Amino acid sequence: MSALVYDLRGTRGYLVADNRGRLVGRVECPMYGTRPDEPDALAVRSGFFARRRRLVPAAAIDQIDGRTRVIGLRVEREGLHRFL
Repeated sequence: MSALVYDLRGTRGYLVADNRGRLVGRVECPMYGTRPDEPDALAVRSGFFARRRRLVPAAAIDQIDGRTRVIGLRVEREGLHRFL
């Protein structure tokens, strides 16, 4: 099993879809945790006026398509944590 390393810093505005192809939301910003210069998760907002966001860890990302600006996940959207 190979682990791909994605650069999450340039993903603001990308659409995020779960493993079934259902829309999770749009990337609001990368989130930094373990290292100050390398993001390890994404904050994803589900609607235009939505207050709640979902936390998408880098390990849950299956692929990032820069041409279509879509991020595909390995997990279902119900498996993602919500936060304010």
